[in-house]
Amino acid sequence: MSNQPRILIVGAYGQVGVELQRSFADTGEIVCRDRDTVDLAVPDQVRAMVRDAAPDIILNAAAYTAVDRAESEPEVAAAVNAQAPAILAEEAQRTGALLVHYSTDYVFDGSKPSPWAETDQPNPLNVYGATKLAGEEAIQQVGGKYLIFRTSWVFGPHGQNFLLTMLRLGRERDSLNIVDDQIGAPTTSIELANATHAIVSSVLNGQFGAVSNWAGLYHMTCGGSVSWCGFARAIFARAQALLDGKMPVVHPISTSAYPTPAKRPHNSCLSNEKLLTCFAIRLAPWETALDEALRRLAQPQQSA
Repeated sequence: MSNQPRILIVGAYGQVGVELQRSFADTGEIVCRDRDTVDLAVPDQVRAMVRDAAPDIILNAAAYTAVDRAESEPEVAAAVNAQAPAILAEEAQRTGALLVHYSTDYVFDGSKPSPWAETDQPNPLNVYGATKLAGEEAIQQVGGKYLIFRTSWVFGPHGQNFLLTMLRLGRERDSLNIVDDQIGAPTTSIELANATHAIVSSVLNGQFGAVSNWAGLYHMTCGGSVSWCGFARAIFARAQALLDGKMPVVHPISTSAYPTPAKRPHNSCLSNEKLLTCFAIRLAPWETALDEALRRLAQPQQSA
């Protein structure tokens, strides 16, 4: 590989993809692909995308993430979340490229009281989680140079996410009912991209040695945990400048009081010990990451 690798970012204009463009800007030649230029549900388009780009690194930030809609569109969700990653892995293996792929806490059923480890048995409760798990397994079956990062509750200054939804609703409403019995670690696209860049740079520099020393599946979330209700309250408390001084009242409700087509796990907390042990990487606490995302939103000229 040359000193300036070609980097294919799939899903380049989603919330994680935009931050990957930023974090990898000085690492090599970046090729951006998104839904406007490739349909990930069409295998031939996925394969042609990789072969046309001829990348040394593939960063797959694309996914079918409409959790509830996936219940009624399982075939499309499977095509994007399982079949496309399998093709990316095959193409990476064919050329010796490094594949980085993101997965989800929703591969677990939430029944464990403590944080989930990579060695715990997945048991997804919904189609989204099942298709993301299938994508993980497909990549692992192909093997080669790959990193799978399971993350959770992703938010940030770009795209569609809980933070931006709460800021919009906070301006529009005086009170909100938010689920308080699902616990997880809100994780910013900023932290994900920064950690991904640090790990990939170290891998490319040979810091971790042979592929067998580092290739695999890792959990990657911000530190700490909170409920959706607690997260919403933290957003409103910290975002007064973005809310025109409004402070909506947040009422805690149970999952059963807010039925959705897809079931959600009650405990989405992931253990990051393997990431820390293998790569000496620890993401910021979710509160610190939230402050940084809000800072970016308050200064939009610095958010790109």
